[in-house]
Amino acid sequence: MKDFRSLRRAGAWIIMGILAVTQLYPLLWLLLYSFKTNSEIMSGQFFALPKEWVWQNYVDAFTSGSYLKYIGNSIFVTGITLVLTILFSGMVSYAITRFKWRYGNAVMLVFLIGIMIPIQSTLLPLMIIFKNMGVLNTHLSIIIPYVAFSIPIAVFILSGFLRGIPTEIEESAMIDGANIYRIFFNIILPVMVPPIMTVTILTFISIWNEYIIAAIFLSSDGLKTLPFGLNSFVGQYNANYGAIGAYLVLGALPVVIVYFILSDKITKGMVAGAVKG
Repeated sequence: MKDFRSLRRAGAWIIMGILAVTQLYPLLWLLLYSFKTNSEIMSGQFFALPKEWVWQNYVDAFTSGSYLKYIGNSIFVTGITLVLTILFSGMVSYAITRFKWRYGNAVMLVFLIGIMIPIQSTLLPLMIIFKNMGVLNTHLSIIIPYVAFSIPIAVFILSGFLRGIPTEIEESAMIDGANIYRIFFNIILPVMVPPIMTVTILTFISIWNEYIIAAIFLSSDGLKTLPFGLNSFVGQYNANYGAIGAYLVLGALPVVIVYFILSDKITKGMVAGAVKG
């Protein structure tokens, strides 16, 4: 019996090791790719170390790719989207799970349907609406759809967590004279930190890498986000593949950092939502 448990434990470690390699290898490959010259990349030696470590690729990413300008726009847009998504989805989730009103389940169903709507189907009507509003080619024109398409999954996660929180906490606060706003911001939001971290990383990744909406609604170069920097290294007849690799590494770095910082809370949030929902 003991030998069987040891064998099963060893098998589990082997499987997890294989999964870890398959997940980490693309990042390692991209890192090596970013230090190679065009000729070395085109030679087809994908698994080899660079013969010459070309740091100039990263210099080109900062200069020719305008990395600081584009990442500044991405941080601004992503930050505003995260704040609005967490605030609105938290309020909606609290209203659905705590308020006794006739249309609570119908509202929840509307948000669940929103998860299934493809973003591409809304591009034309959104462009017409934003043009009439006079917000086309502004950061507002991409923040609004980003928030709108991030809220449904956020409501699904947060409402599942809130259903497991006992109402006695809020009833005690009401007895002490706290109003609904104080209860939500001072009691409910701090309790929801684990699922909020889950919503944060899911929203961050989807917005950070988004290209279609930004490409359609933004025309000014000074407003564009990080993915547009790749266009700087692609010409009509050639491309600087090493600089593209360096730019991709720099673009993925914030995502990796955020994930490692929040990974523990993300796991707790997913488990809490699954058990309490």
